[in-house]
Amino acid sequence: MVQKPQPILKNEENPPQLPLFASLSENLDKVREILGESNDIVIREFKLGTVGIKAALLYVDGLIDKALVCEHLLSSVMIRVRQVEADGERELSAKEMLTLINERGISMLEVKASNDFDRIFLAALSGEAILFLDGVDQALVVSARGWEHRGVQEPETQTLIRGPRVGFSETLRVNTTLIRRQLRDPNLKLQTIYLGRRSKTEVCIAFVDTIVNPKILEEVRKRLQAIDVDVVMESGYLEQHIQDDWLSPFPQVHVTERPDHVVMGLLQGKVAILVDNTPFALMVPAVLKDFFISPEDYYERWTIGTLVRVLRYGASFMALILPALYISLVSFHPEMLPTKLTLSLAAGREGVPYPAFVEALVMLAAFELLREAGIRLPGPIGQTIGIVGGLIVGQAAVEASLVSPLMIIVIAFTGISSFAIPNYGLAIALRILTFPLMILAAVFGLFGLVLGLFLIGSHLVAVKSFGVPITSPFTPLKVRELRDTIFRHSMLGMHWRPDTAKPLDKTRMQDKRPDNELAVKEKEASIAESRPRGGK
Repeated sequence: MVQKPQPILKNEENPPQLPLFASLSENLDKVREILGESNDIVIREFKLGTVGIKAALLYVDGLIDKALVCEHLLSSVMIRVRQVEADGERELSAKEMLTLINERGISMLEVKASNDFDRIFLAALSGEAILFLDGVDQALVVSARGWEHRGVQEPETQTLIRGPRVGFSETLRVNTTLIRRQLRDPNLKLQTIYLGRRSKTEVCIAFVDTIVNPKILEEVRKRLQAIDVDVVMESGYLEQHIQDDWLSPFPQVHVTERPDHVVMGLLQGKVAILVDNTPFALMVPAVLKDFFISPEDYYERWTIGTLVRVLRYGASFMALILPALYISLVSFHPEMLPTKLTLSLAAGREGVPYPAFVEALVMLAAFELLREAGIRLPGPIGQTIGIVGGLIVGQAAVEASLVSPLMIIVIAFTGISSFAIPNYGLAIALRILTFPLMILAAVFGLFGLVLGLFLIGSHLVAVKSFGVPITSPFTPLKVRELRDTIFRHSMLGMHWRPDTAKPLDKTRMQDKRPDNELAVKEKEASIAESRPRGGK
């Protein structure tokens, strides 16, 4: 019976599953057997010392820094062994030579010994160099990663007017460094696990030890360890496995590619999950209000932050109900519109052969098609297709009397409103829910629209993210938490951390403001002047 591979790499202190041999030839035969005859697998054999102890270096071409390995590993090892033997006037055994190399022979930062083939193969395929010696059942794993990678660039999906212009890249260590640069707290912990039976993808769990709730942290670890798949290509694989309700269209995990956004979440007691080979990090638990917040809200004054948030909430509501509202009013309740607007609408729909539902459905589908085509095409061409295509198709449809002019306005406002939502997952969810709302409005009118909104609200109340209601702090209502939802309170009034993630340390800043001595003196002087002369 073949043993099932473990999705998570065990710690070094655990007993080896496949121990090394003392013979170098047997070790190299095992390496060739497991890794095969791949062209990028390189084995460099050489000899050390006056007696000529056989040694070999294993690495994957393209994953290591060759100059670093040649200068600080091979040259350093050969020269150091020769010097020690010459000074001591005796030959070193294989075990003595391995100890010497480990302690004083390699001028590189990270070196560790391993006697397990599983760990050695994972290290080699992750960009490490492996040094074998004949006569020793251990090998040295030397950190020498040096592959090509994309540098730190501005995030494309979360652009800001004011704020840092850095975003995550596809290299995990670069991403953790960006977090460390902004959060220099010794309580920030970064724990690494490996997921994927074949990919062994490196996954980092980040949290602030003195703030995070231990129950939520343990739940994150439990769900990640339960993932048993062949490969983890992107953080979206993990998101779909760890979310609470896979049937819900609403996102339950916050996705971001901004380091400052992750730092803000960590300081609220959330847990961040970073995955190698992707610039998108996950944060849990996530509530609905998180998807309307942008880091820029806190970089500007509270009045500006409140304004843009109100606009986002209003835009999300319009993106959800506008087509359904148009259908219900035109088909069932024209008497609710002003008389002049009703006559104008009737004149615009004169000659349109389709009912309002078919009209809205066709135009919304055409808009979604143009949007998807614009995303898949190269940047300059995609923008041209989106703008020119929308204008031409809309104008041609109106002139051909296929749709009414008001329908074009409704669809345009719906699309613009969906673009104002800062979270792509929430925007997609609202775009999906627009279609069933249109069907309910076409069958039942305004009653169907209200019924659909009621069903959506009932579903939202039931959805949770790692045990936290996604509608918090609206339901259950927490009045103190409302100061950072639709309206953004002044920074001087945000003394407590949000209670969403049940943080251990709830105090963010002291609840006191420095006295303005000049203002106090001016106030006292004005009071003294206002008193009648001779009075106390």
